[in-house]
Amino acid sequence: MSRFELNDLGEGYFALNGEMTFETAERILMASEEPFEQHTRIEVDLEGVTRADSAGLALLLEWITWANHTVREIRFLSMPERVLAIARTTEVEQLLKRGERWAGFIEAPGA
Repeated sequence: MSRFELNDLGEGYFALNGEMTFETAERILMASEEPFEQHTRIEVDLEGVTRADSAGLALLLEWITWANHTVREIRFLSMPERVLAIARTTEVEQLLKRGERWAGFIEAPGA
């Protein structure tokens, strides 16, 4: 079974580690529901993602759709190159920024 960890670092900051693939995307989505609900501004660090495919991109787009429908902001740090390549190929790269409603007002951890 493919593995992942979604770590809550506090104050709406999360780190996703492991695989973001067909095998994990649904489980990651389910694992994020409760902790994400507690915040209006969410930042997900993807630096620890070791493997990603188109299901990983679909997961990010699902999070963005959820954020827009629930009037929340979500943004992603350290986007995996594989996900960006798939987003460019499928011409949805610009959608990856649609969750950043108040990006000018949020500071990254340690900033």
